[in-house]
Amino acid sequence: MPGPLPRAKLRRVIRETFQDLNRLRQIAVIAARHGFADLLERSGLWRLLGRKEAVEPTPEARRESVARRFRSLLNDLGPTFIKLGQVMSTRADLLPAEFIEELSNLQDNVPPFPLEEAYAQIRSSFGKEPLEIFRSIEETPLAAASIAQVHRAVTLEGDEVVVKVQRPGISERIRADLSVLHYLARVLEAVIEEVGVYTPTGIVEEFDRAIHEELDFLHEGANARAMYRNHEGREQVRIPKVYEELTSRTVLTMEFLKGTKISQVDVQKHDRQKLARAILEASFRQLFEDGLFHGDPHPGNILVLDGDVLGLLDFGVVGRITKQMQDTLVSLVLSIALKDSESVARILYRVGVPDSRANLVGFRNDIEQILNQYLPSTLGGINAQNLLRDLLDLAVRYRIRIPKEYAILSRAAISTEGILRTLYPEMNIREIALPYAKKLLAERYDPTHLQGGLMRTLLRVQSIASDLPMQLSQIMLDLESGKFSVTVRSDQLERTNSNLRSLAVIAFLGLLACGFIVGAFISFASQPWTVGGVPVLGVVGAVAAAGLFGAALTWYLFGGGMRKLSLKRLLKKR
Repeated sequence: MPGPLPRAKLRRVIRETFQDLNRLRQIAVIAARHGFADLLERSGLWRLLGRKEAVEPTPEARRESVARRFRSLLNDLGPTFIKLGQVMSTRADLLPAEFIEELSNLQDNVPPFPLEEAYAQIRSSFGKEPLEIFRSIEETPLAAASIAQVHRAVTLEGDEVVVKVQRPGISERIRADLSVLHYLARVLEAVIEEVGVYTPTGIVEEFDRAIHEELDFLHEGANARAMYRNHEGREQVRIPKVYEELTSRTVLTMEFLKGTKISQVDVQKHDRQKLARAILEASFRQLFEDGLFHGDPHPGNILVLDGDVLGLLDFGVVGRITKQMQDTLVSLVLSIALKDSESVARILYRVGVPDSRANLVGFRNDIEQILNQYLPSTLGGINAQNLLRDLLDLAVRYRIRIPKEYAILSRAAISTEGILRTLYPEMNIREIALPYAKKLLAERYDPTHLQGGLMRTLLRVQSIASDLPMQLSQIMLDLESGKFSVTVRSDQLERTNSNLRSLAVIAFLGLLACGFIVGAFISFASQPWTVGGVPVLGVVGAVAAAGLFGAALTWYLFGGGMRKLSLKRLLKKR
C-alpha cells in the first residue's frame, strides 16, 4: 500500500507538469506578440495548447528584423532565456552573424535583491551568520544580474573581497524553463527541416550543461584558481585570488581588484601600446603555453590596475585546448596569413565534424574569395570579426560542425580584436605572434621530444606501413571467397526506405482495423454475448478498429508522411 511519500511525490510531479504547461502557454503568447505566430501555427503548437484566439504582434514587431525580434523575445521571457541568448552569442558557428550581433547586446536588466536575502543565502551555504565570517558586507551591490549579484566585503583578517551571491530561487526557475526548452526543442526537430548540422535538442542539452556549470560557483572558482596558477610570476596580468573557505555552490568569494574598466580608461594617462601588447601577449600565452584561455574577454571583464597591469575578471566561461589543437591553430593561422585557401579548407574540414560528404572544391573556392578581402600587416586594416564570422558561416553552410572550443576561441578572438582596435590599431600582430608560431613549429618537428609532431607522424606512417599488407591480404581473400561486400549510403535511399516502412506499418494497421470492423458487424448480427442488450464483442471490435485507424492516421501525420516546415523559407517572408 503506498505511503505518504509517493503521494507527495505524485502531487509534486502533477504540480510541476501544470506549471510547465502554463509556462509553455506564456512563452507561446509572448512569441506571437513578437511576430512568430506563423511558426507556432504551422508547427501545431497552438493546436496542442488549445489556443483559439489570435494574438496580434506588437507595432515594433511589425517593423523590426527577425534577429532583433528574437533578441526582444528572449529578453521578455526572463533570466533563463536571456542566459540562453548570451551563451548562443558566444557560438558564431550556431547562428547567422546578424543574430550573433543582436544577442551580444542582451543585458541582464534585473533589479538587485535585498541584502537580507543575500544574508540568507550565505547563512544557508555556511551554516553561520554572515557577520561571523565577514567583518562587513556593503549593502549596495557592485553589480546585479539574473543569476547572481556581487557585494564588496571585508574578511575577518581585513582582506578586501567581492562576494558573488546566487539569486534566491533562480535554480528552480531555470529547472522549469529547461524542461520547457527540452520540449520545444523536440517539437522543432519534428516540424522543421533545418536541423541537420546543429539539432535543437543538442543545443538545449549543451546549454543545460553550461547553465548548470554557471549555477555551480565551485566550478567558476576552480577555473579562477587554474588561471591564477598559470599567471603566477607574470607581471603584466593579475588574476584575483579565490577564498576557498568562503566559497560554496551558491557563494563565491574572490580578491577585490581596484582598477578601471579598459573601456573607460583615460588613454592620455596610460601607455596605449603597452596595454595593447600586454593584452595580446596574455592571449597568446593562454592559448599556446597554458592551453586554458578566458572565454569572454569583453571590456567589462578587463581592468587596468596601477602600473598598467591588467586584471581579468569573471571565469564562468573558459576554453581548454590540447597540444594537437594548438598545432592545428598554428597551421590554420599560417595558412590564412599565406592565403592558402586549400590548406584552410582541409584544416577546417579535419577539425570539424562533417554532417555529410562536403564539396571540398567549392569549400576551397569560397574560402579563397573570403581571404582575398582581408589581411594587411597592421591591425587597422584587418577585420578579424568579419573574417572569422564568414569562415564559420561557410563551415555551417557546408554542414561542418565546428567543435565548441574553437567556437569559444573565435568569440574570444573577436572580443580581443575589438579592444585592440580601439586601444591601439597600429599594432603589428605578426611581430608578437611570430615567436609563438616559431616555438610551436620547432616543437612539432623536434625528434628529441616524444610529443613532437614529426615523431607522431613517423609513428603513424610506421603503423600504416605495417598494417597495409595485412589489410590488402584480407581484401584479396574476401574477393576470392566471395565475401567481399561494399556498403553504399544514400540519403535518398534511406528516405525511400523509411517511407516504405511507414507505408507497410500503415497498411498493416489498416488491414487489422478492417478485420476488427468485419468482426464487429458479424458480432452485431449474431449477438451471441450481450450485456444490457449491447453486443460486447461488437463494441470491442469497433473501439479497436477506431484505435487502429487513429494510430495509422497519427503515424501518417507525424511519422514522416507530413512535410516539415522550412524555417528559412518562413523567416524570409517576414
